[in-house]
Amino acid sequence: MAIIHQPFLFTWRDVEATSELDRFLLVKDSLPDTEIVQDLKRRRGKGRNDYPVVAMWNALLAGVVFQHPSMASLLRELRRNADLRELCGFDPMLGSAAVPDEHNMSRFLGNVIELEPLIQGMFQTLVAEMGEVVPDFGQHLSFDGKAVPSYSTGQESKQTGETSDPDADYGRKSYRGVSKDGKPWETVTKWFGYQLHLLVDSDYEIPVAYEVMKASTSEVTRLVPLVEALADNQPVVAQRAREVAADRGLDSGEVNRSLLQEHGIRPIIDNRKLWKQEKQEGGRDPEQPITRALYPQRVDVVVYTERGEIRCVCPATGEERAMAFMGYEADRDCLKYRCPAVAGGFACAGRNQCCQMAPGTPGEFGRIVRVALEQDRRIFVPTPRTSPSFQRSYAKRTSVERVNSRIDNVLGFDKHTIRGLDKMRTRMGLALVVMLAMAVGRIRAGQAEHMRSLVGRVEPDWREAA
Repeated sequence: MAIIHQPFLFTWRDVEATSELDRFLLVKDSLPDTEIVQDLKRRRGKGRNDYPVVAMWNALLAGVVFQHPSMASLLRELRRNADLRELCGFDPMLGSAAVPDEHNMSRFLGNVIELEPLIQGMFQTLVAEMGEVVPDFGQHLSFDGKAVPSYSTGQESKQTGETSDPDADYGRKSYRGVSKDGKPWETVTKWFGYQLHLLVDSDYEIPVAYEVMKASTSEVTRLVPLVEALADNQPVVAQRAREVAADRGLDSGEVNRSLLQEHGIRPIIDNRKLWKQEKQEGGRDPEQPITRALYPQRVDVVVYTERGEIRCVCPATGEERAMAFMGYEADRDCLKYRCPAVAGGFACAGRNQCCQMAPGTPGEFGRIVRVALEQDRRIFVPTPRTSPSFQRSYAKRTSVERVNSRIDNVLGFDKHTIRGLDKMRTRMGLALVVMLAMAVGRIRAGQAEHMRSLVGRVEPDWREAA
């Protein structure tokens, strides 16, 4: 917390502030910003102190908390709002004259941008604190890449051949699906700017790792590095991680392998439909999923779908049934399945014949099939996609979408004036540390159930709880 040393006619801790100012107080008191404030003071040295560093820093935070789209908007509010000026630390005796000009604030922001690694440090400190106060923080993770347009049209100047944001470039994301009437659809989003890659706790909807890159950066290549960064920076939180959910755009055997084998994290990633050869076969029922032989080197009845469902085809009747999933055997790195007739307690005319196709399988216990993940790590994952547990875990992926929505609608990225990668990283870092500081502050206040709320009233007793 940046400490304000100026004398005041009264202290805001002795009065009940409005809901808006209470949120600002909560962030200020929860933010581990001592190091960056001290560094900003060292940079100023013995120069003029017309606008105190602490007040300038707090004003910058206020711009994030109160969703100001530009520096000019923030300064107008400071000149209008005496209460906010005083909370930031500007001399109340000077009135609106205490507020810096836009060029002073821009120079100050330039110093903050140079100290962006310290903002990342604040983020890591707050994540670690969340890990301490929330015992299961980090168990279930979700990942997504979010488009962050630049405040630039992307049009090149005829004179210079450059855009007004030379750091930015174009990004493209496509979304595919099938409508209720069976027709495939595709939506393509294109933007000029940057991309936020975000890893969040799925249960609490709180960020645990992030990075800001150019818009053209592929999401598929960034999930594993972000998990590796989490392991390096937050080993306690990373060790708790059991699974990470991501959309089918991250469908990759190498991603699945790395998450499971190198980090012990189960991938909860839906897969794309890439099997096309069988679709061209004549006489195939389009309503039935495509299957391939699990053991193509021998005559057998076990097949699998592209989603990794294991099925058996009754040798007597030709009926196809899903085999019963019996769990993931970590020591063997394989999935175990059992005869559906035995597991379901019904008769199967081809049961004995099926068992005879697998030497050593006693007919009275039914067929047991073990599928090594190494056979195809894109398709076979430790939590099968057709299992209820996968569906429950995959549904949590929407948590990262809600965090992205708060970044846009509450933290001001739906309307901003940011150009330049360094400035975007700084502004995004400030937004995320505000989000974390709000969560930590609410937990300290005994309001853990509201940790995700970036708006709304904080009851006055949070000061005593802190």
